[in-house]
Amino acid sequence: MIFRSKFSLGFLLACGAFSSSFAAENLSPVYFQRAEKIAGALTLNDAGKSARVRDIVAQQYQDLSVIHAKRDEAVKAAKAKFATDKTALDSELAVVRAKAEAEQATLHFAYVAKLSVELTAEQVDGVKNGMTYGVLPLTFGVYQKMLPDLTEEQSKQILAWLTEAREHAMDASTSDEKHGWFGKYKGRINNYLAKAGINMKEAEKNLKK
Repeated sequence: MIFRSKFSLGFLLACGAFSSSFAAENLSPVYFQRAEKIAGALTLNDAGKSARVRDIVAQQYQDLSVIHAKRDEAVKAAKAKFATDKTALDSELAVVRAKAEAEQATLHFAYVAKLSVELTAEQVDGVKNGMTYGVLPLTFGVYQKMLPDLTEEQSKQILAWLTEAREHAMDASTSDEKHGWFGKYKGRINNYLAKAGINMKEAEKNLKK
């Protein structure tokens, strides 16, 4: 698993990692509405907790948008500066993207920790699925239906890779980027199954039937 935090919740709190970049009243209505839908799907039966979770999720969307905007602006500037030097451009883009990924990772760990204060592990998964269009449970369910004879080990490996894909997709800036992460890991899964002698094309045909 790529997303492993070295920091405890107490350490993050002590360092102020949970401080918001924006006041709640300044949150984008778009992010607020998305977050309200995700929090509402949890059916928490606690209005105060539901509101806190909604605000945490909305803040995450907004904080991610700042990182994405800085990244995209830096990419644009690099392409203009190194338009005739592909080697220099590739090097600069790698630096820009690595910086954005590091910022996203720090934000990601703090975000999950904040959610974990309010929610159970299962509910946190519900938030993660809400942010990624429910692709993980849907895709895992398809594999289970398509390949009913999967071993326990194979099922665990598929779920582990889809879970890792979801962690990345949570931080992606667009729907295409989110689905792209799942597509990347589905390719890994299919290669893994093919090496185990499973005919994926035949399995897909049987599922359609």
